[in-house]
Amino acid sequence: MSNPATGFGYFIKGLSLINKPGVKRHVVVPLTINIVLFSVGLYYLFTEYTALVDYLTPDTPEWMPDFLAPVIDWFVGLLWVLFAAVALIIIFFTFTIIANIVGAPFNSYLSAAVERHLTGKNPQELETSIVKQTFASIGGELRKLLYLLMWAVLLLIISFIPLVNVLSPFLWLAFGAWMLAIEYTDYPLGNRGLTFPSIRATLREKRLLAMGFGGAATLATMIPILNFLVMPVAVAGATAMAIEHYPTKNTAVDKSA
Repeated sequence: MSNPATGFGYFIKGLSLINKPGVKRHVVVPLTINIVLFSVGLYYLFTEYTALVDYLTPDTPEWMPDFLAPVIDWFVGLLWVLFAAVALIIIFFTFTIIANIVGAPFNSYLSAAVERHLTGKNPQELETSIVKQTFASIGGELRKLLYLLMWAVLLLIISFIPLVNVLSPFLWLAFGAWMLAIEYTDYPLGNRGLTFPSIRATLREKRLLAMGFGGAATLATMIPILNFLVMPVAVAGATAMAIEHYPTKNTAVDKSA
């Protein structure tokens, strides 16, 4: 079923999958990468977070009449809360992307291990040298980064447009959920030979399912301690979701994307 609750459930399922025999040994490197980079992210959050939010939030205009000051102060306070959410999303999402660029080759093998555990079969595309797989994985991450930057620029512009910027936290949340769904389903679908355009097209077939999974990953990145586990858990959960809901596309379809 294409609904967000089902997608959310696959992220939870990833928690149990990373502890299965044959899978655990592939978790060590992605987990270490995530712990190191998110520790840096948390340090940045505690030292620069307030300054970033204050920079994003507009000041009360000096020419504003005194009798309107309470209303304006309330509105600015609301904006502070909204932009605090935006800053939080930007910080954690940035470090998530960096962690996935560094951990891409290891995540591909983790996804393959989960698929072997669930189906007894190894993805055909992974029958290559580790060097070739490493370059392919990093290349895929860079394509996702360009896609991210394209949309992030638009959302940042919206974040600075008065009145319209009230919607920006919700747009960032939706975008973050979509990007993390693409990020983590890329490993199982990429292992089957799908290209980045094909993966996006495949996820759009059950967009709500993908958004539910990405929403769970987004939420988990903002929860202390749990965010250290996000990368391996999300890779495992996305692999299970891909197996059950996104069947392998044939070569002709993939090449036409």
